Amino acid sequence: MALEAVTASLLRRLHAAPTPLHRAWTLQCRHHASTSNSTSTSAILATQEPQDLDPSTFHEATGPSRRKFDPVKTAFKRSEQLPPSRYHFRPPKYYRGELHPHQPPPTSDPASRAFVPGPFSLPRLEQTYHDTVASDLMTMTYMHFPPGVYPQQKGERYREWIGDSPYFKNRPRRGPRGGSVLRMLRKPITFRNVPQLERVTVHCMVKEATSGSAPLHVAGMVMQAITNVRSTSHATRKSVAAFGVRAGQHLSVTCELTGETMYHFLSKVVDVVMPKIKDFRGIKGSTGDNSGNLAFGLTPEDVALFPEVEVNYDMYPPKMIPGCHVIIHTSAKTDYDARLLAQAIGVPFYGKFVD
Repeated sequence: MALEAVTASLLRRLHAAPTPLHRAWTLQCRHHASTSNSTSTSAILATQEPQDLDPSTFHEATGPSRRKFDPVKTAFKRSEQLPPSRYHFRPPKYYRGELHPHQPPPTSDPASRAFVPGPFSLPRLEQTYHDTVASDLMTMTYMHFPPGVYPQQKGERYREWIGDSPYFKNRPRRGPRGGSVLRMLRKPITFRNVPQLERVTVHCMVKEATSGSAPLHVAGMVMQAITNVRSTSHATRKSVAAFGVRAGQHLSVTCELTGETMYHFLSKVVDVVMPKIKDFRGIKGSTGDNSGNLAFGLTPEDVALFPEVEVNYDMYPPKMIPGCHVIIHTSAKTDYDARLLAQAIGVPFYGKFVD
C-alpha cells in the first residue's frame, strides 16, 4: 500500500508540473538528496563504529543461502572411486583434425602415444655435422649472383608437340629427353635447407631361406645386433619357379634407422668397418637415384667386421652371416649434394662421378 501511495503521489506531481519531464525529475532528486539530509547522514555514519554496522549483505538478506562446493570433501564422501579413465588423460588413438575438441598432446609429452624417450647421448657424428659440416656445405654450394646478374632460366620441364599435325592439338605434353621421369628441382641452398641425413635403411636378402627359416633368423639377429633396431621380415608377393621361391615366403629383413641410432651406425661403418676392409677403394661415384639418396653394399665378410659381431663371433654360424645393402636417405635434391654430405662425414668415393 505504501508503494502504491508513493507512486500515485509522484504521478500527480508529474502531471501537475508546468515544467518539462526532466525538470520534474531534477526537482524530485533534489528534494530527496538535500544538503541538510546528506550532512546529517554522513555525520551519523562517521560516528558509528565498524562493529556497530550491520554485517548482512543484500545477497544474504534476500533469497536462500548458497551451499559452497568443496571437491575434496566430495571425493572423501564417495564410497567407490571413479574409473581410472577419469583420473588419467588418455590421448586419442586417431587424429581427427585441428577443430576436434579432443586434441593429442605434443610428442614431447610422456602421455603422448608418439612419445620417444631420449636422446640419452649426443653422437659425435651429429655434433660434428651441426658444428662443422653444415656451414662447410653451405659455403661449398653457394652460388653468387652480382647485382644485375640473374640465374639462367630453365626451359619447360614438359615439351610441347611442335608441328602442323592435327594430332598435336590438345595433346598432353611430352616428358623430358632421355626418360619420362622428372628430376627433383634443386633450390639454392641457404641456411634453411642445408642437406642433412634423414634416415638409413639396412636391407638384407637371404636366398638360403628358401630351403629353411634358420638363415633368415640368423640374418635378423645380425641386423638387430649391428643396427640396434628390431628387424622386419618381408614376404614375397609372387612365386618364381626358376629360383624356387613361393608366394608368401619370408626371404628378407629390413631395419629403418633414424635419429641417434642412425648416427651411431654410420659412425661404426665409417670409422670401424671400412678401414678394416681389405683393398677397399670406396663407394662407386655413379651411385645414387638422382634424388639425393645413396646406396652401397657390404659382403658377409664385411658384416663380420662390426664390433657387435666380432665380440660374439662364435654365436653366429660363419656361413650364415649375411651381406646387406645400406641406403642413405638425405634431404638433398641431387646426387652431387648428397655425395658432398657423404664425403663430409667420411665416406670415400672412387671412379667417375655421375650427377
